[in-house]
Amino acid sequence: MTVQDIIDKLEEQSPTEAAMEWDNVGLLVGDASKKVKNIYIALDATDEVIEHAIEAKADMLITHHPLIFSGMKRLTSDDFIGRRVIALVKNNIAYYAIHTNFDVYGMGALAQEALGLYDALPLVILEGEEGMGRIGNLPEAVKLKKLAAKVKKDFGIEAVRIYGDGEAKVQKIAIMPGSGKDEIDNAIKQNADVLITGDIGHHDGIDAVAKGISIIDAGHYGLEHLFIYYMAEFLDSKGLKISKEPINNPYTIV
Repeated sequence: MTVQDIIDKLEEQSPTEAAMEWDNVGLLVGDASKKVKNIYIALDATDEVIEHAIEAKADMLITHHPLIFSGMKRLTSDDFIGRRVIALVKNNIAYYAIHTNFDVYGMGALAQEALGLYDALPLVILEGEEGMGRIGNLPEAVKLKKLAAKVKKDFGIEAVRIYGDGEAKVQKIAIMPGSGKDEIDNAIKQNADVLITGDIGHHDGIDAVAKGISIIDAGHYGLEHLFIYYMAEFLDSKGLKISKEPINNPYTIV
């Protein structure tokens, strides 16, 4: 199987046309005709991830977040992005990013399934019935603090932050994996009791509560690492050897 064969499978599931205009998805490093036996899957192409991919003798690295977002005028080891690209090239590892197009065609559904939401629709509808995030219902109303514990368990994360009354009952749930503070007002318009997302700042949280919605901040990585397991299972069915990044939040809670 070649890099292009794998790209065809990925883009059948998540067409690149669905990516946001500002995004940079697709094959970012390497030769599409290269033969692939081993794939390494991660959320971000960090130094550690690239080292692990090299150790795993990966032929291809697939991440959710693109390593390269904007134009580069030079490629040197003085720059952390350049250093990583050079490492990929030196070790003949093709590199592919599948970001906001996967958010549209995969991430929201994974989050819905993890939480067990029913009657769920995209929180942000982009095209037809497709979109980002989900808004749906729990089988019954629960206390906000109980939902927070469920998020920790369902997403396999160590901690979350709550904005709102932990004793308040919630049932209609909006979830936006990644960074979702821009969707607070949208979630309110759709009568959500709580928005589960990441990257919530101090004022985002307290302002949301003042507007009438609770927030559970589970972290950007905390919600999106579902990508790793989905993609490993998706590609494993194609007969490839798959290695994947373990759950590894970029910060430590002490």
